Amino acid sequence: MDTDSTAITLRAVEPTDVDCLYIWENDPSLWPHGSTRAPLSRFQLSEYATGYDADPYSARQLRLMIETGAGVRCGTIDLYDFDPSAGRGGVGIFVAPGYRRHGIAGKALEKFARYCREMLNMHQLWCMTAIDNVASIALFEHAGFKKAGRLRSWVRDASGYKDVLVMQIMLESVR
Repeated sequence: MDTDSTAITLRAVEPTDVDCLYIWENDPSLWPHGSTRAPLSRFQLSEYATGYDADPYSARQLRLMIETGAGVRCGTIDLYDFDPSAGRGGVGIFVAPGYRRHGIAGKALEKFARYCREMLNMHQLWCMTAIDNVASIALFEHAGFKKAGRLRSWVRDASGYKDVLVMQIMLESVR
């Protein structure tokens, strides 16, 4: 595994990413952390990659691929529910299992927050994470996100319903 995480690149989704996305999007163990509950076909992902709208102002969302310094795809970072008039949006991040705990998520989140502030002129980002997702909470807190609220019984997995923490960061504080 290439662990050169000193240089993280965020880039648009390309058709060559379909096979990688196919593996990640179809892993049922990851579904409780997102909104997916059914498998996606290669065709669906190919249509997504080919018709990808990289304009967050019209699409109200943006998905970027995360690459290591050696150009290895290792995850995605998403802006969703983007509200340009309010200058806010949700952020979700995924790093493939073999690339976790190498600082990649933190660096990608830092770059993404700067991009949102400088290029999209956003005021804030928010995220939602299950109350027992210790790694995710630590990631967002380390990036400067603050706990803003708690939603009771918001997500469900095999063990039942769980609370979710809502966290946010004011992008003026991002350097």
